[in-house]
Amino acid sequence: MRPQVVAHRGASHEIAEHTLNAYLEAMGTGAGGLECDVRLTADGHLVCVHDRDLRRTAATRGLVSTMDLAELNELDFASWKNPWADLDDEAEAADEDDGRGVLTLRKLLETVADYDRRIEVAIETKHPTRYGGLVEKRLVDMLRDFGWDQAGAPVRIMSFSYTALQRVERLAPEIQLVQLFDKPNHWPVLKRMIGRDWIVGPGIKMLRQHPKIRESLGRNSRDVHVWTVNKEKDLDLCLDLGVTAVISDKPRFMLDLLDTRFGASE
Repeated sequence: MRPQVVAHRGASHEIAEHTLNAYLEAMGTGAGGLECDVRLTADGHLVCVHDRDLRRTAATRGLVSTMDLAELNELDFASWKNPWADLDDEAEAADEDDGRGVLTLRKLLETVADYDRRIEVAIETKHPTRYGGLVEKRLVDMLRDFGWDQAGAPVRIMSFSYTALQRVERLAPEIQLVQLFDKPNHWPVLKRMIGRDWIVGPGIKMLRQHPKIRESLGRNSRDVHVWTVNKEKDLDLCLDLGVTAVISDKPRFMLDLLDTRFGASE
């Protein structure tokens, strides 16, 4: 079975993660899905940012949860990936609106909704957070705005927090859920606790190091979505396991490898 390729924070190996350009690149190269992390701003907006603070991706010590959307939009979330770009005389001049500000989840979902083919979005809520369950409530409210809180919608919600996923299940029982985990001792407990239709999302490093977990997942009837798969040998491990999605920083590379094994996808 050919797994879906999901672009981890967009085509984030080449382009700064969680920027609109990274997601446009991933969609343009044929990724079937996009992955994003969401956090809540001080004024209640869901934004696509992984870290709780902004030192790595925006060169400031501020916290996402203490800043308003307008403040975040004043920051540059793209330059850290290529800090020498301004010295490139042959580079095209950046537009005033070049997507360097923070990407809101609403903007990403609007982009996906307007695209000319179905793109699925895997949305990870980050915990712990000062806003607790408000993150999931705001997220479900937004999905309802798009009509994407029903079965068959092109979205799924992921989290390492079992409690967070339970909240989503109560708010919108038909939304697809993915229980993430990266500790082998968590799986024996999780497989007894999580919902019957939940997807499991193990980390590739754990799968490499713990063959017994791979065997257990292989015997389980659940769909498996693995992160973050960037190497050919790791893709082969996933194919042997029969996973249904691989989440990768290098979606084009993964698609090319899959084309050699399954033939080019249409």
